[in-house]
Formats: sequence, structure tokens, C-alpha cells
Amino acid sequence: MHARHGSQAGFTYIGLLFAVVIMGLMLTLISRVWSVTAQRERETELLFAGDAIRMGIAGYFANGHQYPPSLQVLLADDRSPVPQRYLRRLYVDPMTRDADWTLIYAPDGVGIMGVASSSKLAPIKLKNFPPADAGFEDSDCYCTWQFVYVPRRFAYKKAASTP
Repeated sequence: MHARHGSQAGFTYIGLLFAVVIMGLMLTLISRVWSVTAQRERETELLFAGDAIRMGIAGYFANGHQYPPSLQVLLADDRSPVPQRYLRRLYVDPMTRDADWTLIYAPDGVGIMGVASSSKLAPIKLKNFPPADAGFEDSDCYCTWQFVYVPRRFAYKKAASTP
């Protein structure tokens, strides 16, 4: 009777070890799925925040034909008697979770014409971007996602000057 009890305890122990291994594998799989889902959500936030900043720069430019000297002036532009607000708040870079945007300066060096994420992480989304973000396709890092405002008059000059 004693030998039989020891044999059953061994099977129970092996069964318990097997269950722990299975649970560990399942938790690993769940954490990977959760990680990818969280990155996709941050990507969506990055596209929203970058586009909002680009549109804020466009609004500032339309009200004086110059780029803003900083992102802070998009919160309250006092160049006119009634201050204009082009952004409700300064967005943080969702990929780094910090306000560490890479600023893209105008060609003449005066003013900010866009921002880019400072994250070196590889994007999940590689295709099917809206036309304004078509340059993001097949990027190898979020740092190449540049949310830049180029006035149409400059875009036409660039297109006309290319052979």
C-alpha cells in the first residue's frame, strides 16, 4: 500500500509540473499579444498627435506665412489682437511617452515645420496610410514618420522644378 501511494504522488507531481509549464507558455503568449496590441494603440495615438501638430503648424502658417518658432506658441498665438489656439495641449510622443519630439526645422532654419517621433522602435503598420502620410510606408523606425507641413505654394514649386 505504501508503494502505491508513492507512485500516485509521482504522477501528481509530474501532472502539476506539466500544468505549470502549460500556464507559463500561455502567459508568455498572452503577454506577446498584449504587447503588440499596446504598440498598435500607441501607433494610432502617434498618428493622431503628429497630425494634430502638423495641422496646428498649418494653422499658424496660414495666419502669417511663417512657421512657429516653438511648439508652445501653437497653444496661444498672440500675433493678432485675439490670441489664436492651434493646439489644445502639447502632445507627448506616444512611443516614448515623453515630450521629446524630434523637431524638423524649415529649410531656412527659421521655425518648426514638423515633428517626428524619437523612437527607434520598428513600426507594426507598414501599409495603407492616408495620403498625407504616404511616406511612412515600409519605414523601419518611428523616427522616420515625419509629420511635416509644406505649404502648397512650396509643393508646387518643388514639383515644377523637378524634370
